[in-house]
Amino acid sequence: MRLDRFLSETTDLTRGLARRVLTAGEVTVNGEVERKGARHVNEKDVVCWRDETLALVGLRYVMLHKPTGVECTARRGLYPRVVDLLDLPHAERLQPVGRLDVDTSGLLLLTDDGQWSHRVTSPRHRCAKVYHARLARTLEGIEAENAIERFAEGILLDGDDIPTRPAELECLGEKEVRLTIHEGRYHQVRRMLAAVGNHVEALHRESIGQLALDPDLAPGQWRELSAREVALFY
Repeated sequence: MRLDRFLSETTDLTRGLARRVLTAGEVTVNGEVERKGARHVNEKDVVCWRDETLALVGLRYVMLHKPTGVECTARRGLYPRVVDLLDLPHAERLQPVGRLDVDTSGLLLLTDDGQWSHRVTSPRHRCAKVYHARLARTLEGIEAENAIERFAEGILLDGDDIPTRPAELECLGEKEVRLTIHEGRYHQVRRMLAAVGNHVEALHRESIGQLALDPDLAPGQWRELSAREVALFY
């Protein structure tokens, strides 16, 4: 790996700033000052900047119990960001694997592994996502049966050109349902339930594929995935 890229991967420096600190003689490789950004370094080289030894972080995979009132965005806005909940170096480099809107809680995965993220989110892999919803209106009897049938057939949502993929709707109580979808359209769960004449008051994602939210994680808490959990999506 080029030294200037190594610096940008292991610090908050951009490639341009990395070249400046190199020119200024602030970087050493194996104890010797190095000024050339094109210098190739490997895992055996000891790279230091301002007397701090630098090391690549590697690929990371995180499970977060996302609370409501937190955004899955890189920009700072009206709400806190999910990356601000993570006590990890360079947390801002972790990207949500499929987003949850600010009013939705539950399982959120984050990673800096783009290929793995694609496997989880690509419609081609049909990775099931399970949500628990609390509704504004009662859904039972014939109305519930009709909704289950419509979801199984696919629903043409407002603004879309093709119906949703078949989804599974389970009525848990008068105003509670569990919905399993196999794609990730914009506000899909809320829009699907609105299409059958209801309104979602609270929404929580329980699982993605074979990976369920760790019950030991309180809202706002996180942990790194095990190798076995990462492999579930391969």
